[in-house]
Amino acid sequence: MISADCPKESAVPPRKDSQFTRRDLLRTAALGLATLPFLPLGAFSERDKERLFAEPARVPYAGSDDALLDEVERAAFDFMWNEAGANTGQVKDRALLSGNDPRRIASIAATGFGLSSLCIGEARSYRQKEEIIERVRTTLRFLWQKLHHEHGFYFHFIDANSGERLWKCEISSIDTSLLLCGVLTARQHFADAEIQDLATKIYERVDWTWMLNGGKAFSMGWHPESGFLDARWEHYCELMMIYLLAMGSPTHPVPAEAWKAWTRPSVEFQGLKYVSGNDPLFTHQYSQAWFDFRGKRDADANYFENSTNATKAHKQFCLSLRDEFPDYSDYLWGVTASDSAAGYQAWGGPPRLGKLDGSIVPCAAGGSLPFLYPDCVQVLRTIRERYGKAWGKYGFVDAFNPLTNWYNPDVLGIDLGITMLMAENQRSGFVWNTFMKNKEAQRGMEKAGFQTQHA
Repeated sequence: MISADCPKESAVPPRKDSQFTRRDLLRTAALGLATLPFLPLGAFSERDKERLFAEPARVPYAGSDDALLDEVERAAFDFMWNEAGANTGQVKDRALLSGNDPRRIASIAATGFGLSSLCIGEARSYRQKEEIIERVRTTLRFLWQKLHHEHGFYFHFIDANSGERLWKCEISSIDTSLLLCGVLTARQHFADAEIQDLATKIYERVDWTWMLNGGKAFSMGWHPESGFLDARWEHYCELMMIYLLAMGSPTHPVPAEAWKAWTRPSVEFQGLKYVSGNDPLFTHQYSQAWFDFRGKRDADANYFENSTNATKAHKQFCLSLRDEFPDYSDYLWGVTASDSAAGYQAWGGPPRLGKLDGSIVPCAAGGSLPFLYPDCVQVLRTIRERYGKAWGKYGFVDAFNPLTNWYNPDVLGIDLGITMLMAENQRSGFVWNTFMKNKEAQRGMEKAGFQTQHA
């Protein structure tokens, strides 16, 4: 619940779901408490389901798949540009699909995606170069000079205009890492002395050993009121970026042994076997938006191929639910942590996670474009052609349900961000190629034992 002293939006009542993170929901699910109840479609007869769902007519999209992805990227760039504090550069956690959103809740994770999107936008001339460079400078100046930090780590949610902490949220290790990936991408892309200097200082200020809190695995965060969170990053998920950034640090590195501090559980589904926790699909996407694992492996896995298998398994998992959710098909599938008609959900599979209801989450396919391109781009094209309400000023809605005709009014910065970055990686490899020029990223992967995998 939002506490009594939580800052309120001036024109929009606070959403019941807006303060919960993906990890909050996953921890809650692990305790058997997750999400509000749904009436599953399995409770209906076949005739009822046919009456509830009829696939909309197709309105052909005239452009190529590449043209569609360019539209997706331009729309996401517009979100990152418009929905950021003018004097801070901090990107909103969410906004209305139609824009003109008065809410002021920013997240440092969205800002990390935003910085990377500014690099893409400059490379693709989505806006004037000098405008974009000045926005990057503004963002980095605020991060270095004004935004509160603890040992270089930042609060998860802040006011987009002032930087004030919201909801007594945590100092977050994963969200700071997402931010730093954007910071280091900007450092490499822009040949600007101030950007490069500020980015270096922001990254080198982070005291990674502090976040270990005496353990081998990183804490998920820290509260001024109560200290470190008990939960740690100790099984495979989106965590790889934290360890690689920390191992590559020139100022506060953690030892190479830290790469073995987290477990690599195995999942098998319909003949596909891969490393994964009991987590949604986004956990296979986030680190790989920046770190390029193609053709490389450590002692345990080729993580790019691993995410490819996870995406294949997720598609098959969705298709296995067709008796329950008849909207799922070979060209319409994908559920990852997102909004829902009942609030924010950490859902997906395999194995089945959360109270699934037949919703479609576009960033599930969008964030997996490089892993399973033909299948994923077909999902995006299908949504564009058959579900007009799922597309707007900022691209695809965060989630929608074809079975109930529910369309989320919002988009989320991190979900637009992962779709934009992975679309660009699929099209040109730009984010991978830019970020991996950072010697710290290279050092982190070397210390983790990554080697080129020969055919």
